[in-house]
Amino acid sequence: MIKKLLFCILLSGFTMAYADTIKTDVVVVGGSASGVAAALQCARSKVKTILVEPGPWLGGEMTSGGMCILEGNRNLPSGIWCEFRKQVREYYKKTPGFDTTLNAPLRFEPYTGAAILRKMTDTVKNLTLKLKTPWTSVKKNGTGWELSITENGKTNVIKAQVLIDATETGDVATQAGVQFVSGFDSRQDTGEQLAPEKAINEIQDITWCAIVKDYGAAADRTIVRPAGYQAERYACLKGKDLLRMVKGGRLPNDKYLIKWSECANSFTSGLDSLNLKHREQYYKEMRLRTLGLIYYLQTAGGLKNFGLTDEFSTPDQLPSIPYMREYRRAKGMVRMVLDDILNPYDRSSKLYRTSIAVGDASPGQHYVAGNGPKTSYPPFPAYSIPLGAVVVKDFDNLLVTEKSLSVSHLVNASTFYPSVQMVLGQGAGAVAAYLSFFKTTTKNLKVRVIQGELLDFKGYLIPFCDIPQSANAFRAIQQVGATGLLRGVVHTDGKTASVWFKPDSTVSTNEIKPVLTEIYTHAFLWFNKEKPAEQFTIGNMLSLISDVTLSDPKPLQMNMAKQWQSVYKFNQAFDLKRPITRLEFAILANKFLNPFARTVDLSGRLIN
Repeated sequence: MIKKLLFCILLSGFTMAYADTIKTDVVVVGGSASGVAAALQCARSKVKTILVEPGPWLGGEMTSGGMCILEGNRNLPSGIWCEFRKQVREYYKKTPGFDTTLNAPLRFEPYTGAAILRKMTDTVKNLTLKLKTPWTSVKKNGTGWELSITENGKTNVIKAQVLIDATETGDVATQAGVQFVSGFDSRQDTGEQLAPEKAINEIQDITWCAIVKDYGAAADRTIVRPAGYQAERYACLKGKDLLRMVKGGRLPNDKYLIKWSECANSFTSGLDSLNLKHREQYYKEMRLRTLGLIYYLQTAGGLKNFGLTDEFSTPDQLPSIPYMREYRRAKGMVRMVLDDILNPYDRSSKLYRTSIAVGDASPGQHYVAGNGPKTSYPPFPAYSIPLGAVVVKDFDNLLVTEKSLSVSHLVNASTFYPSVQMVLGQGAGAVAAYLSFFKTTTKNLKVRVIQGELLDFKGYLIPFCDIPQSANAFRAIQQVGATGLLRGVVHTDGKTASVWFKPDSTVSTNEIKPVLTEIYTHAFLWFNKEKPAEQFTIGNMLSLISDVTLSDPKPLQMNMAKQWQSVYKFNQAFDLKRPITRLEFAILANKFLNPFARTVDLSGRLIN
């Protein structure tokens, strides 16, 4: 008995010596587009951060998954996404044929994108990067978290106050016990008119991308016939201009992205096939199907000079992970639904007021087998993503991104997009940094403080495409826009719709009155007394400022007249009777009324 006890004590001591404990403020699991951005923002906000990625690259699906043509958020260069895009363009600026148009789709070779992200992380203090580091378990530790990882042949434990699951599959949150939903939500559940009457347990296809290169007309890069190859699987491609299809995915340096639907390299997916028990086998089969497509192009299609590249360093030269559009969505503190995009201002909840990210990717739903109902989206405007969608309900200090974001199925069809996720990741990083810096939990989030941090780091809150960050009024317009005082103006272009601020348009009294009376107690009395006309004037604005700030109206008018163009840089002349422009209103309201200072909860409602 004594020998057994001594043995247990020795074994316990050996185990403790074998495992190291690493303490940090924030741990991000998953080097996806959102994971890298989250880690960068945390570190730049001066909290100790560890980024854990099982694979050798950063970037997730847009690098390791080969999804390296990004069309979303072209007109919304927010924060870290803008920084990444600039570095890609700088790298390729002398490459023949590379499109440097301001809002052109971003195209890059996967390993180049990964290298740029690695460079971005290497130049930031407070950030420790752990590549090729699998995680094995996660558990709660008070209000914080413990993550077990494997490195150098041993198991170490990371203790962090905040955990961000930035994996494409949400595996960390799943092991932590988070509840998920998947597939089509019912109309009754979300209130979305485009949702089916009953929930449908179908998820979108995955695509196993391929990157090929033109090695010259005389080259023969035909691969070995893949196991199980069946030419009839690719019958839908018969008679099509395959060369034109290949060249539609043009990348720099004579490379091309193949990301096709129908019978090509997009495949029916499902909860069972993506389950950890079956995922490896499912991935193996889908990789073979994509290899079959390449073989088909080279043989039946006559494109033998187009061969796979060796940039992924995988045995079959395919990307190491698939491009996944959907899997399972966590139950967050709030859930973003389609009406938060199509009708953000007139809902009882005002989620746009809590924005931590913006997106404009066109929604798409992909079902090779036709299992999912086709959704006819109206023209899809740019939108804001609310803070509460990254915060897991009933789990202190656990945040989620990627396909685990708390949105409806119809919203996920846009938010899953890599460039949108990079913007979202920065928002999640600001949330995590706030929690760590103030030593608090997700029960005590202060929306405006977090949004202020994002604005400090050149993030967007509201998707105004006509106000660049270089504009002097950018922050004022973003802050006033986040209160709802001035609404975005939607411009429809086919199936998409951009959101404009329209700085030179005039302000109507009916637009601003509801929000002003909601924010300021005495504004109702002011409106009853002044009775402004349909168009709000500069005189009305100065009168309102005088009333709210309790300042003498005459000196205010005199000072404003002197400073109108010299200090505020307004283009039009000072005239009390002239209707005030949206630009003028935003700058003056932000400076003197400061509506952004009013506290809001996670639903966007004002807190008294």
